[in-house]
Amino acid sequence: MSDATTTDLYEVTMAMAYLEEGMTAPATFSLFVRDMPPGRGFLVSAGLESALDFLSAFRVGPEDTRTFAEVLHRPPSDLAALTGLEFTGEVRAVPEGRVVLAGEPLLEITAPLPQAQLVETYVLNQLSHQTAIASKAARCVLAASGHPVVDFSLRRTHGPEAGFQCARLGAMTGFAGTSNVAAAAACGLPAIGTMAHSFVEAFGSEEEAFRAFARTHPGPVTLLVDTYDTRQGVRTAARVLHGLGRGPGSAVRLDSGDLGALASEARTILDTAGLREVRIVASGSLDEYAVDRLVRSRAPIDVYAVGTRVGVSADAPYLDSAYKMVQYDGRPVMKLSAAKVTAPGPKQVYRRPGYSDLIALSDEPPPPDSHPVLETVMHHGRRSAPRSTLAESRERLNTDLAELPLAARLIEHPIAPQAVPSTSLTALTRRVRDACRGPGALECPPRTGQR
Repeated sequence: MSDATTTDLYEVTMAMAYLEEGMTAPATFSLFVRDMPPGRGFLVSAGLESALDFLSAFRVGPEDTRTFAEVLHRPPSDLAALTGLEFTGEVRAVPEGRVVLAGEPLLEITAPLPQAQLVETYVLNQLSHQTAIASKAARCVLAASGHPVVDFSLRRTHGPEAGFQCARLGAMTGFAGTSNVAAAAACGLPAIGTMAHSFVEAFGSEEEAFRAFARTHPGPVTLLVDTYDTRQGVRTAARVLHGLGRGPGSAVRLDSGDLGALASEARTILDTAGLREVRIVASGSLDEYAVDRLVRSRAPIDVYAVGTRVGVSADAPYLDSAYKMVQYDGRPVMKLSAAKVTAPGPKQVYRRPGYSDLIALSDEPPPPDSHPVLETVMHHGRRSAPRSTLAESRERLNTDLAELPLAARLIEHPIAPQAVPSTSLTALTRRVRDACRGPGALECPPRTGQR
C-alpha cells in the first residue's frame, strides 16, 4: 500500500472539495506542540528526516485513487482529480536534534492547499512520535551523567518501525548502542546483546550455561546473573570469567530486584575475585527517573540498558501536537476554539541567550543577539540541503543542552522556559481575531503584508 493512503479520510475528502472549488493557492500549515508534557523541561526535535523522505516521494497514483474511492463508496472517476498529485511545496523546519519549546513551530509547510492538506497525517505522525521518544531518550542520557546508556526497547515498542526509530533516536541523543540488529546495521550503530533467562534455564546449571556461552563467543561476554539467585549468579559468573581469563571487557547483567543494593554486592564479589575490570550492566524497567536515582545513590553500575519505558515514552506517551493552517493565498487565518487558539501567519523562532525564545512572523528581522531556529529544508518538493547525519544531530543537541537552563534539564520537577510572541505577531493575532469575530467575519482578514 502506498504511503499516500496512510492518511485520515478527512484529508482526502477535504482535498477533493478544494480541487472541485479550484482552491489550489498556496497554504501554510504550522506543526507545533501546544503544551509541554508533564515532567518535561524541553523537547528534542525529531522525525524531520523521515517526513522529508515521505514528502519527496509523495504522489497519488491510480491505485491510491482506487483505494480512496473504495473506502468512500464512490466511483474512481469521482476522485480522478487526485491522481498524479505530488508534493511541490516548501518546508521550513527545526533540524533534528535541536531543543524546542511548547508553542514553537517544529515545521511549516507551504504548498498548494490540497497538497498541504493531504500530507498532514503522515507528517504529524512522524514528528509527534519521534520528538516524544527523542525527548525521553535525551533525559536518560542526562540522568546517566556520563555512564553509557543502551537501547533494549524493540520487543515492547508499538511495532517494528517504532522500534527502529527508537534505536535511531537513542543514537541521536547519545546512546552507546542498541540491541536492534536491523537498526544497528542500517544506521551504523554498535549492536549490544547479552543472553536471556531462557538460555540459562535450558542448561542443567547456571555454570554450565555460562561456560557454553563463553565457548561459543570468544572475547568479552556479558552474563545474565539473576535467573535464580542473583548473588550466587554473580559468584558463578566470577568463577567462570576468572577461570577462562575473560575478565577485561566482560560484564554481568542485573535485570531485577533492588538494582542499587545488588550492584554494590556484585561489585564486592567481583573485586574480591580479582575482576575489577568486569563491568556491571543494569536493566529492567529503567528510564530516566530510575537511572537518576541510581546515579545519585552512587550505585556501582557501569552501563544502563533502557527498554520499555523509554521505547513507549511511558510517562508521556504522546504530544499535544497540532498541524494548523496559518495562511491561505496570502491571507492569515487562525482558529478560535476554546483552549485551542492558534496564531496566524508563517513564523520564525528566534533564540536568544537563556532560551528567552521569541516566536515571530517569518519576515520579521531577528532581534539582537539571536539566531533563527527554523531552516528551509525543501524547495519545490525536493530537499534543499543534504540529509543530516546522526553525528550532526547529536552535536546540535549537545550544543543546545549545554545552553539550556539547569532548571529545564532537571529530571524531577523541571521548569521549562516559555517562548513569547513578538509584538508584530501579537498585533496580527489581534487583527485577525477581531476580523473573524466582527460583523464582516465572512470577509477575508488582511493579508500578512498589510500591517
